[in-house]
Amino acid sequence: MSSEEIKTNKSSPLPAVVEFRDVSKVWNPGTPGECKALEHLNFCIDDLPGKGEFIAVLGPSGCGKSTMLNLLAGFHEVFPPTSGEILLRGEPVKGPGIDRGMVFQKYSSFPHLTVLQNVAFGMRLNREKMGFSNSDILDQSREWIKKVGLEAHENKYPHQLSGGQQQRVALARTLVLKPRIILMDEPFSALDEPTRLEMQRMVVDLWEKVEATVIMITHSIVEAVFMGDRVWLFSHGPGRIEKEFNDIPKADTGLHPLVMQGRKEFQEAVEKVATAFREIEKAKPVKG
Repeated sequence: MSSEEIKTNKSSPLPAVVEFRDVSKVWNPGTPGECKALEHLNFCIDDLPGKGEFIAVLGPSGCGKSTMLNLLAGFHEVFPPTSGEILLRGEPVKGPGIDRGMVFQKYSSFPHLTVLQNVAFGMRLNREKMGFSNSDILDQSREWIKKVGLEAHENKYPHQLSGGQQQRVALARTLVLKPRIILMDEPFSALDEPTRLEMQRMVVDLWEKVEATVIMITHSIVEAVFMGDRVWLFSHGPGRIEKEFNDIPKADTGLHPLVMQGRKEFQEAVEKVATAFREIEKAKPVKG
């Protein structure tokens, strides 16, 4: 499926949650160090009432996946695109916003704040805009700390937590603001395998409850198939969507991920994605 087909694959009468229209990003344009990160990137993620989509993104290193995510986040170091347009619910992206939450690969808690203070930080920063009272901030922060399983740790500092616990803090800090779009850049890559599996199941469970649109970058094909409603494969840079899979087996959060991953239909989906990924790897441009 081409990028253009993904762009026009629209099934909802509502404005798309996210739309990239022929987006390109060039670093250091007009210099000897010019590099195209993205070129002619088109896609559309529909607004599905009462449900959000989970998009898992795979691709070779350096193919522009993180650039795409950072453009959508509106981060000033990357934004705006060199050409093209990025829309959220039909309106152009102008910069960062509380409608988008980001979970990074590296643990990003403030080291001088406790778990409770970290989770409450965004609410305090946006209290006037969102009408939060002090009791709202404390109650909702504690509610999300409980949802991510850290209720016994709310007065600890980040250095007193394991890596998995620190990522739980990052998730709670993001989700407490109820963003409609959640962006995740390899959020579990630094975790050991048992913790990673536990986090995968927890995130899928929480995502189903908040009904947000999630775009997650991962280097794990198994993780992409387990978590995603759709899986996108990026081409080598300059990046664009080379292939889409939308017939992924639905994750069952009542099952341990290893049980789900042992099922025949899951293994077949992994092999299908892996085969397509290998074809993209073979097509790597030759420099020189």
